[in-house]
Amino acid sequence: MMAALFAFTGSVAHAELILGSSAQSFAVLGSSTVTNTGTSVISGNVGVTPDTAVTGFPPGVVVDGTIHVNTGTAITAKAEANAAYVTLAGLAFDDDKTGVDLGGLTLTSGVYRFSSSAQLTGQLTLDGQGLENPFFVFQIGSTLTTASASSLLLINGLDACDVYFQIGSSATFGTATQMAGNILALASITMTTGATLDGRLFALTGAVTLDTNVITNPDCEDCPGNGNGNGNGNGNGGMTPIPEFASTGSFGAAFILMLALGRHIRNRRAKNTVTPDV
Repeated sequence: MMAALFAFTGSVAHAELILGSSAQSFAVLGSSTVTNTGTSVISGNVGVTPDTAVTGFPPGVVVDGTIHVNTGTAITAKAEANAAYVTLAGLAFDDDKTGVDLGGLTLTSGVYRFSSSAQLTGQLTLDGQGLENPFFVFQIGSTLTTASASSLLLINGLDACDVYFQIGSSATFGTATQMAGNILALASITMTTGATLDGRLFALTGAVTLDTNVITNPDCEDCPGNGNGNGNGNGNGGMTPIPEFASTGSFGAAFILMLALGRHIRNRRAKNTVTPDV
């Protein structure tokens, strides 16, 4: 089974790493537990695997999705998220932001590295620059923490499907934080009171803890596997995925994808040294 997809799209042959179709269907996926307090509203699937504890629904509400407790769908999604995490962690970075607070910055498409922890205080703006397929990756060595009322603003054609946070430990989103993107944390994820997310949460070895949150699984037109192609959930949104890796397993597939993506990025930088869009 292919755990992540790698696609080229448009005349410029832009590379985009995306989650597999099962992972895309989840708004929240934990490993040990998913615990909710208060009236959270989750749009998309909620699940846990390999453990079996999902609590707090109700009062939490799941709309346009199902709660999956160690189901086949959850297991497949977890494998896809694991592979995406490995691939993201292996990408060559464009800019080392270690020690820099993300608050107040405006960033363009690229791979940003933090060797240890990352902090967001205030507003971070990600500018898609009108590119056909902008691509943002944040590689964070340990923790990601946001201060209360912090926010992530996506502008100029950027949507949450194009933003990835690969986090080496845990993520904590402060009270009333407005976040966006695919959050892949090796350990746990905590959404404190009133925090919102346009995106997905994947806690690969730990728990997801929620408290009166709104989490919306993004329905992006250029995300294959979301039913935007042939109407049955298998559409490719106009992009052409490579064939499935039937025998390599999730981490083997991720390794192959990592090499291919790295090679493509290097070639693209060599051809376009003025305004690279990866």
